[in-house]
Amino acid sequence: MSNKNNFVNRVLSGVQPTGGLHLGNYLGAIKNFVPLQEKYESLFCVVDLHAITVWQEPAELISKKCEVAAAFIASGIDPKKSLIFNQSQVPEHSQLAWILNCVARMGWLNRMTQFKDKAGKNKENVSVGLFAYPILMASDIMIYKATHVPVGDDQKQHLELCRDIVLKFNNDFQKEIFPLPEPIILKGAARVMSLRDGLKKMSKSDVSEYSRIMLTDTNDIIAKKIKKAKTDAMPIPNKIKELDGMPEASNLLSIYAACEDQELSIAFKKYQGKNFSDLKSDLTEVLIKTISPIREEMSKLTDDSNYLQEILDSGSQRARIIASEVLKEVYDVTGLSSKV
Repeated sequence: MSNKNNFVNRVLSGVQPTGGLHLGNYLGAIKNFVPLQEKYESLFCVVDLHAITVWQEPAELISKKCEVAAAFIASGIDPKKSLIFNQSQVPEHSQLAWILNCVARMGWLNRMTQFKDKAGKNKENVSVGLFAYPILMASDIMIYKATHVPVGDDQKQHLELCRDIVLKFNNDFQKEIFPLPEPIILKGAARVMSLRDGLKKMSKSDVSEYSRIMLTDTNDIIAKKIKKAKTDAMPIPNKIKELDGMPEASNLLSIYAACEDQELSIAFKKYQGKNFSDLKSDLTEVLIKTISPIREEMSKLTDDSNYLQEILDSGSQRARIIASEVLKEVYDVTGLSSKV
């Protein structure tokens, strides 16, 4: 399948192996990757180069990479249909990133709000990699000439930067080397918030373990966390507009709807006017039904490290075939070719 510019319709996305995949990672991203492999040539990357923008214990990083690969497969990504690979094992990502560093402009990077959020008041002491992270992300996309990228709210600005780089590169070298990547807004993706504060995203860095549901949580732990999830003193309202002032209620209903592949309005209609105990009881059952098979399959996969290694090695080799051809084309057009 090709688009009007004869670029292969190809989707690229990745997940950082920073440890502890939670419900937000699954409902907001991984779950929604699965149907994409039926429509696009799909590449799903364990973005370990992005992970080291902040310090990672080397031995732990290896196991974290296995966890992400296992989560991909356990969630339904088929390694026979899609490429699953480690970013660092395809050196063309880094090679193209340097060239793109020389195309992008400082002003573009200075506008990246996610860097400001992550660095906070400590921006003078964070790594250069954290600042240049969006350039490597653009390289991840461009090295495969990806035409489509699934994005959440926090990645839209980075994709816009990638599009700016594509336009400047093609214009600078007067050749349409790269397609302009289009965002895929994942309709079924849920923005999952903390179980302790409905105004904060679910995060593995939250000090409270009761703020999140991990993909490795047992059924008993899931039940305990939902039981302790923060709710409002009043019952679930009768009008859906009233959820705007009830972030915790909205979050629990959104999680329920996402797990059941429903619109929020349908889930709300079922529980409007009821006590939160009814919702929590059903939500616990739905989460156990959703997470248990993923947890069990992830456990089997991580116990078979040789199988995961074969998947990642095969995926990396196949990804390099694509990436090396693209890099050769870039070298030829930029004058970096070995030809003299």
